Amino acid sequence: MGLQSCSKLSPFSIFNLPTTLNRFSYRFHHLHCRRSPPPLLVRELSSSSTAAAPQPPTAAIPDDSKVGKAAQWKAAIDFKWIRDNKDAVATNIKTRNSNANLQLVLELYDNMLNLQKEVERLRAERNVVANKMKAKLEPSERQKLIEEGKNLKDVLVSLEEDLLKITDELQQEAQCVPNMTHPDVPVGGEDCSTVRKVVGKPREFGFAIKDHVQLGKDLDIIDFDAASEVSGSKFYYLKNEAVLLEMGLVNWAVSEVMKRGFTPLTTPEIVRSSIVEKCGFQPRGTNTQVYSIEGSDQCLIGTAEIPVGGIHMDSILADASLPLKYVAFSHCFRTEAGAAGTATRGLYRVHQFSKVEMFILCRPEESDSFHEELISIEEDLFSSLGLHFKTLDMATEDLGAPAYRKFDVEAWMPGLGRYGEISSASNCTDYQSRRLGIRYRPGLSTPSKKGKGSSGVTQFVHTLNATACAVPRMLVCLLENYQQEDGTIIVPEPLRPFVGGLQVIDYKYR
Repeated sequence: MGLQSCSKLSPFSIFNLPTTLNRFSYRFHHLHCRRSPPPLLVRELSSSSTAAAPQPPTAAIPDDSKVGKAAQWKAAIDFKWIRDNKDAVATNIKTRNSNANLQLVLELYDNMLNLQKEVERLRAERNVVANKMKAKLEPSERQKLIEEGKNLKDVLVSLEEDLLKITDELQQEAQCVPNMTHPDVPVGGEDCSTVRKVVGKPREFGFAIKDHVQLGKDLDIIDFDAASEVSGSKFYYLKNEAVLLEMGLVNWAVSEVMKRGFTPLTTPEIVRSSIVEKCGFQPRGTNTQVYSIEGSDQCLIGTAEIPVGGIHMDSILADASLPLKYVAFSHCFRTEAGAAGTATRGLYRVHQFSKVEMFILCRPEESDSFHEELISIEEDLFSSLGLHFKTLDMATEDLGAPAYRKFDVEAWMPGLGRYGEISSASNCTDYQSRRLGIRYRPGLSTPSKKGKGSSGVTQFVHTLNATACAVPRMLVCLLENYQQEDGTIIVPEPLRPFVGGLQVIDYKYR
């Protein structure tokens, strides 16, 4: 998709500074007032190179209430990269169905560069006047220089204020530009996603099957009614063997992933709103999925990806330490705004749940291979439990803000009569690291905080995340697929050592 060239500011006249200032102030006001609303999810483009494709910078999620205000943090957006690759960026915005205003970004960047040049020129003029003042001068000549210096100072103050405003506006708009997309990702909506792999076949039942809601009630292991009275809809109590299953699934998932060289973590479940934004989520926008804590700058996490991503914030990692692989357990909290209907029945979509998340920080050239490793781990885990599932390469319009590419795993849930997503694995390239300030310096043997350590060019790391086990949806799969004709449920063998040897979930009352 072609783009029209941005109009440039007229050259500033050194003989008519007030007119120049008025002209620029009008132009900035015009741009500011026609600012389009930001999308719910955002990101930026990165300029670090990868073997697969160019990676532009990362972006943040601007809140409408912050428009026109100085940003609390700034992503390391490569505006020049966006300008130099504007056709590719425009095509990417279109295929992702993004609302980002690339034309405005380009105009703001062009205007900012022109204003920077004028500010630098006027500063040089001011220095010339100041140097002249050091010489022996006639009183009348000195007075002229004093007046000239005062005029220069007044104009500079105004231009510097405009420069700050346009820089903040540019940051906000550029943060709406989505990350670039892997060239193999299918273009279109969710229906255009392609199947990468199918494992197993749906189980054939010789009896009338139940869904997990009915099974949970009959076996006295899940109570939705009491939870609804206590907390509201989409909450639940796990009871009896279901409690053992939750704990067993968590321990099993952590144990299996640790065998692959991942470091185990438990994380904070309350984080600063800025960390949520830097990881690609909108804590306070319309239809947000994030619970914000009133009267504070903190939020409840929707995934361990957020606090794990923040561990190395504003750091320069040792080259020798990469890759860093974490497997983190946390509780997760999501508003699930707008979610309703039979597709979200029971445990499938809830406000609070336990989850085991994998997270990798690596060198840019390694992220594609680690993405394949993460989806392979997920497939091994679910295969070992005997589940029937398919792995999908998600289409462009279904990619979340940070994802350069995303693989989803959808498992067959016979009681619900459909496939349901149980896991995803995303390569976020340097989208998050540019916002979190996580770099590495090739050859650096020990980590350091930003700005410290040995000299040399640093690069942004790539980050990846993947779900090892989202407990409620795993419970849906296990209860519905392993139900027996008498209403009992078989516990898969790999889980039995983690649930005290339990083999069958039986009735409490007959």
